Amino acid sequence: MRNIARSRWTRVASLAAVGVLALSACGGSDSSSDSAADETAAEETATDTATEETEAEDAASGEECTELTPASLQLQWFVQAQFAGYYAAKDLGFYEAACLDVTILEGGVDIVPQTVLAQGGSDFAIAWVPKALASREQGAGIVDIAQVFQRSGTLQVSWADSGITSPADFAGKKIGNWGFGNEYEIFAALAKEGLDPANDVELVQQQFDMLALLNREIDAAEAMTYNEYAQLLEAVNPDTGELYQPEDFNVINYADYGVGMLQDAVWASEERLSDPAYQDLAQRFVTASFEGWIYCRDNPQECADIVTANGSQLGASHQLWMMNEVNKLVWPSPNGIGIIDSAEWDQTVEISLNTPNLEAATVITSAPPAEAYTNQFAEAANAALQANGVDTTGGGFSPITVELKEGGA
Repeated sequence: MRNIARSRWTRVASLAAVGVLALSACGGSDSSSDSAADETAAEETATDTATEETEAEDAASGEECTELTPASLQLQWFVQAQFAGYYAAKDLGFYEAACLDVTILEGGVDIVPQTVLAQGGSDFAIAWVPKALASREQGAGIVDIAQVFQRSGTLQVSWADSGITSPADFAGKKIGNWGFGNEYEIFAALAKEGLDPANDVELVQQQFDMLALLNREIDAAEAMTYNEYAQLLEAVNPDTGELYQPEDFNVINYADYGVGMLQDAVWASEERLSDPAYQDLAQRFVTASFEGWIYCRDNPQECADIVTANGSQLGASHQLWMMNEVNKLVWPSPNGIGIIDSAEWDQTVEISLNTPNLEAATVITSAPPAEAYTNQFAEAANAALQANGVDTTGGGFSPITVELKEGGA
């Protein structure tokens, strides 16, 4: 697979740097009455630029790469297809083609990825935007450099006979949520309906599974499109002996309801971004990571297999479901993969600022500065990939059909 990756992608990572070199060489010059001198200078500049471009391409393509640069990525959860693009970039050689030796650090319940990054425990981290903004306000110097997930994947799922078809129906019901900063879309939906979370509903802490809903201990459960919702459809209905079907449940998608918040993004160290070497590292990492996500868009089964081979404990059908649903959160990316849509960013900030929880606290208390995110790296990566003939928007993306099996087997 690495040979395939090199033949298709090996020179892509250099193109962003080449673009910068070309732009820097195209500055204006003083006028002169000697046109011949102007022509000579222009020829010399063009020659120098071409040489710089060739050197940059050679270096990034591996021809001058004598030692891979180490880099580390902290995930926010365990190995699963939620992070497939990064595992694909590593296994298929996209990182290596960019002269990177990337270590992917598995997450877990007690790991806060943006804190690991801020404390120097990793070079980059994957985190939801509202959680990262809260950490930034508390002093973590981090910047969103690639908004990979373009839309929220959070759902609230209830039984079809519950009568819950919109957040307005949460009144008087037991509404499950995970806490840990995952619940603010629920609070935003309640606020939109004029419901007081402290008095009008009973908010119940749920585990990271769907047992409380299946056992009818709660009326509606929080779920991600790519994980917990599938757990319901992998469970056996004791009345029929068959798997539950979508029509057995009501599903509220917070993105469709207008209170979705931006989720998985690549975060970098704000302090280190002033260092040209770290900028270069970030650019190569972002570009190669995008290659991984593009590959997973076009090869979902292979990427699901890659994640499984990297130690995921999820079953094969569940893994493929997750890959397919995650692709829906990434694609299409109308402005280009990883580029932050300002309207989605502003909506996330507005909810983070103005939606109180049970303790009347909001995610953040003041709007983040403009420096909290940058499209610089994503735009350069998109330009480089597009120059190599790669589709970075996924306008023609079509999800596959996945048949879930009992327990996700």
